[in-house]
Amino acid sequence: MTETTPQSQEDTPSFLTVDEAAALLRVNRKTLYEAIRLGQVPGVVRIGRTLRILRAVLVGSPVGQGGPALKEKHS
Repeated sequence: MTETTPQSQEDTPSFLTVDEAAALLRVNRKTLYEAIRLGQVPGVVRIGRTLRILRAVLVGSPVGQGGPALKEKHS
C-alpha cells in the first residue's frame, strides 16, 4: 500500500487542466465548463481549443475559497 503525501508548492503545476481544477474545487467537470462559459472562473487561458486554469488565481478567488461558488447568474 502506498501513502499519499501532500504536494509542495514546487510540485504543483502553475496551470491546471479542467479535470484537475474540477477535482481541486470538488465539482463535476461539466459544472466547471459551464462556469467557465459564463465567465465565473478567473485565470482561464485558452490555447487553441485547450483550456488551462491558472492555479494561483483559481485558489485565491472566491470560487476557490468556498465563496459563492459556481452559481448560476440570474438576469
